[in-house]
Amino acid sequence: MDFQTLLYDVDADGVATITLNRPDALNALNRQLVGELGQAMRAAKSDPAVRGVVLTGSGEKAFAAGADISEFAGMEPLEAHRFALRGQAVFNAIEQMPKPVVAAVNGFALGGGCELAMACHLRVASESAQFGQPEVNLGLIAGFGGTQRLPRLVGHGIAAEMLLTGDRIPAERAERVGLVNKVVPAGELAEAAKAFVMTIASKAPVAVAMSLQALRAADLPLPQGLQQEAALFGQCVATEDFAEGVGAFLNRQKPEFQGR
Repeated sequence: MDFQTLLYDVDADGVATITLNRPDALNALNRQLVGELGQAMRAAKSDPAVRGVVLTGSGEKAFAAGADISEFAGMEPLEAHRFALRGQAVFNAIEQMPKPVVAAVNGFALGGGCELAMACHLRVASESAQFGQPEVNLGLIAGFGGTQRLPRLVGHGIAAEMLLTGDRIPAERAERVGLVNKVVPAGELAEAAKAFVMTIASKAPVAVAMSLQALRAADLPLPQGLQQEAALFGQCVATEDFAEGVGAFLNRQKPEFQGR
């Protein structure tokens, strides 16, 4: 698949690496990049050889330094509304992927870049990474899911601080408040992100997909979330992977999951 604003590669272990590739613009998310990101995620989802995805940015300065502000000039309210909905649709598709998606944050993750990282299932950051939602400095609010995902990850207080002040937080604090799963030296970032994917890929694929689905239900009221969990639990018992996993455990063997 040929892309102009990102790089797409699948390695021998089945890990797809999607690299935002606008380094001269600090990988800012313009319309084309967001559209191509949606295409790349669909390709990874439909490819049976892909076991998981690492999403990162090119260069050493930025994962993604926000939306491309040059596209905002002269934007009308209805156009802005549609722009936000298009971005949300792509980010929702990332969040709803049945395969693990890990953000490898190699620098600035600001505005839409922070929102993109939050749409991924897990986040690994280099020690120099910075996170922020600076939209208020432009007279805007976050529009690609930031006002909704940020409080779910870090709590209302920290989210309010970031969204209302526009201040950046360093990787160390991002890990402390739960925005980032792990912080590593820059030279270890790609390896750490891939290690997350490979660990998850070694588990039962159907159970992983259903766990991700159940996690999304955590936003529901508790009784509804528990109902969803129980239903998915029951579906797992009907899979071949369940029989394989239980049989291997009882026989003290390593399971060989087939994703069925």
